[in-house]
Amino acid sequence: MLRVGLTGGLGSGKSTVAAQLRALGAHVIEADELGRELMEPGHQVYDDIVRTFGPGVVRPGGHLDRARLAQLAFGEGRLNDLNAIVHPAVIAAQQRWMEGVFARDPAAVAVVESALIFEVERDARARGESEGVLADWRNRFDRILVLIAPEEVKVARYVARLKLDPGAREAAVADARRRLALQMPDAEKAVRADFVLENTGDLASLHARVAEIWEQLTAESNQRADSGSLK
Repeated sequence: MLRVGLTGGLGSGKSTVAAQLRALGAHVIEADELGRELMEPGHQVYDDIVRTFGPGVVRPGGHLDRARLAQLAFGEGRLNDLNAIVHPAVIAAQQRWMEGVFARDPAAVAVVESALIFEVERDARARGESEGVLADWRNRFDRILVLIAPEEVKVARYVARLKLDPGAREAAVADARRRLALQMPDAEKAVRADFVLENTGDLASLHARVAEIWEQLTAESNQRADSGSLK
């Protein structure tokens, strides 16, 4: 078994690499998708968000107003409040998922796609936490794969993904820059990663590098399975 973290800043291309790894045979879970699921009515995360941010973040149908919540988090300095609710629940769900994957296939490679693997740890330690899953989140992966790209490329990808009218592009660019400013610089992530992929748009080169890394990951996972190691 091998626990792999796939990370990178906004617009770095994590979804592209995650899709390729899944096609190659990896078990993949996306932190964002899991977070969205846990923020639906009926989950404790939803209840905690409403209690913390107030009824103004609830739309008439009962679902969260994600645009309003994003404004409060990124525009009004309440990101730590939101992360303190969402991150522990998402990480716990990811761990349960990995345990299930390895119970079914001891030689599996389980990939968690998350933009904030390093930031979760950084922010927990900044709050004075020296123990617990948040402060030790990076170390709960056997290998870390980080995607890097120039900031202008990341911003352009983010804005293009939104498919906005021209008049809304300026605000989206500003939003992207605010989000990137809250994330660790690529250089800091790269020195703590096991594999670094530069994604500037050459998909053929990117896919070749991912395939090369996949061979190394599967070889290591098979070796661990053969030896009976769970660490």
